[in-house]
Amino acid sequence: MAEVVLRRAVAADARAAADVWLRSFRAALPTVVRPHSDDGVREFFRHVVVPSRETWVAEADGEGIVGLMVLDGEALSQLYLDPDWRGRGIGDRFVALAKERSPGGLTLWTFQVNKPAHRFYERHGFTAVEFTDGAGNEEREPDVRYVWQP
Repeated sequence: MAEVVLRRAVAADARAAADVWLRSFRAALPTVVRPHSDDGVREFFRHVVVPSRETWVAEADGEGIVGLMVLDGEALSQLYLDPDWRGRGIGDRFVALAKERSPGGLTLWTFQVNKPAHRFYERHGFTAVEFTDGAGNEEREPDVRYVWQP
């Protein structure tokens, strides 16, 4: 199995990270309507996510970028894995890193339809604290806010 290294993203990683996001979103959330085109997502990663957020990538030896995590203060705002790389412990490593970077606690949002994400975060000690009808997100998809407190 290829060695996977977690590291801070650099500008040159933006497209590969966006492409992982796109593949993961399609696989995990096929019923959720995306409000932005693929190119719009790539531009957002290039101009906003990588340069102005604490963006981490999982890079597999010989495979390139296979996962990403974005922290924004105490918010774990994104954690996406290439569908072919799920179940290999990369998400666990990202959550451990997020907890290390934000030892006072974390919060995150996920869609209510994403039951595998609920199980994943609950396994890592997160608790659902708020459910919405989706009026506050671009997708207009019901979501749930999770919190982790040490």
